[in-house]
Amino acid sequence: MSSSSVLFVVAAVLISCISMSSAARRLEEEYPPHTTVPELPKPELPPHPVIPELPKHEEPPHPVVPELPPHPVVPELPKHEEPPHPIVPELPKHEQPHPAIPELPKHEEQPHPIVPELPKPEVPHPVVPELPKHEEPPHPVVPELPKPEVPHPKEPELPKHEEPPHPVAPELPKPEAPHSTMPELPKHEEPPHPVVPELPKPEVPHPVEPELPKPEVPHPVVPEIPKPEVPHPTVPEHEQPPKPESHYPEVPEAKP
Repeated sequence: MSSSSVLFVVAAVLISCISMSSAARRLEEEYPPHTTVPELPKPELPPHPVIPELPKHEEPPHPVVPELPPHPVVPELPKHEEPPHPIVPELPKHEQPHPAIPELPKHEEQPHPIVPELPKPEVPHPVVPELPKHEEPPHPVVPELPKPEVPHPKEPELPKHEEPPHPVAPELPKPEAPHSTMPELPKHEEPPHPVVPELPKPEVPHPVEPELPKPEVPHPVVPEIPKPEVPHPTVPEHEQPPKPESHYPEVPEAKP
């Protein structure tokens, strides 16, 4: 900077200071100073009245409670012995003969009607002409652009705060409570269960059906024919076989 520019700056600063001081003087001349407000005197409050202390009521002494006599000891009652259970004799079982079931006559089924094969009509398949294929233009080759390598910013490692050690709480001793001993009650002896003999199961031979050779018959194409409804023969109740009885024996109820 040259000396002329320095002198110009100093002159500008002086002119601005003079103008500011003259403006402050004009403001002081135009506006009068603020009037001072006198302080108001504080009213004097009367002193607080003194409250006299109330006399304390003396409580009467608590009455003395006499000690109660100890509880009387209840004598143990003798236990009544139960009489033994009476032995119930086994009742003889009456063997009932199974009634003979008459064989019902078998109804002969009617032979199935033979359905003749129907000739299949031959339908020629229509010939579909081949359409010419349109040639697609080749795809343009797009050059691969180089990827700019951006360096990853390194994050500074923060110092780890060391946690203060946890305070160790001292173990408190556990109070040992005495276990109350319960007297053992006498167990009632149950009477032995009656032994039920197992009945032998009758062996019924399974009928062996001979295997018949299956004739190889080609499956014919049969049109659907409505099936005639054949009523099922009803068997009267008196001709129906009786229901089989269970092989499990009936256990007699024990008398008290």
